[in-house]
Amino acid sequence: MKRLLFLLLLAATLATVALAQETPGSSARMVVTVEAKRSGSVPVINQEDVMVFEGRDRDKVTGWVPLQGENAGLELFVLIDDAAASSLGSQLDDLRKFIAVQPASTKLGIAYMQNGTAQVLLNLSADHAQAAKALRLPLSNAGVSASPYFSLSDLIKRWPQSSARREILMISDGIDRYWDGGPGNPNVDNAIEDAQRAGVIVFAIYTPGEGHFGHNYWRINWGQNYLSQVADETGGESYAVTFMGAPVSFRPYLDDLTQRLGRQYLLTFLAKPQKKSGMQRVKVMTEVPNAEMVSADRVFVPASE
Repeated sequence: MKRLLFLLLLAATLATVALAQETPGSSARMVVTVEAKRSGSVPVINQEDVMVFEGRDRDKVTGWVPLQGENAGLELFVLIDDAAASSLGSQLDDLRKFIAVQPASTKLGIAYMQNGTAQVLLNLSADHAQAAKALRLPLSNAGVSASPYFSLSDLIKRWPQSSARREILMISDGIDRYWDGGPGNPNVDNAIEDAQRAGVIVFAIYTPGEGHFGHNYWRINWGQNYLSQVADETGGESYAVTFMGAPVSFRPYLDDLTQRLGRQYLLTFLAKPQKKSGMQRVKVMTEVPNAEMVSADRVFVPASE
């Protein structure tokens, strides 16, 4: 009898362990860009090449879909700082050409940062010619600028959910007039979390701002740091070549952005089950030579049922 009870207890324990091991995680998703670590072509990445880690724990990858062809849907907002210096006017033709070469699967919107909000001049549209026409010179008035990160959050929060990937090209000096500079800017941190929670990737191009802050080296330095932080932590890229002057041309940046948009994948994986929905820190990696995975460093994970 004791032996029978022992065997029954052992069987129950093993069944419990097996059930715990088979318990699915919470399904999470994010857009990942593949780039080459060095010069040369970008390697092809297959699902079995992708690794996702939460700390030291590796999550199961359940999907890896190239965002091309029938899956190429993209919603892209161009968000311009209305406090940018008038030198931005020389870049509008490059922006129009960038808009013109986007595939038909891309919907474009145009918005300007004003007083901490995003003033939308054109909602997302498949009419690229209309999007190009919606571009205008910035007001070049430092008085209309608050924090560009307020405007970024405002645009993200008003953006309806969609099955398409969602991305923003942010053009600004990055200077936050509501923060003294230095690390730990809560406005930047909040904008990053809003973007990560919504699954929005942010790319940034530095352009000088109007007014005293626009030519203050210390402010410019931190403005570019903030832009870089936002782009890096949401899975995008930040472009700047000098701390003080305006870029000669946006074209190299926009060409690089176009290429990156063509090398994106939708990654789905099983994250650790959570009692409450929230943000989880993740790292996406591959061992394929000369390949690097660029993604947000946190992802929204729904509560497990």
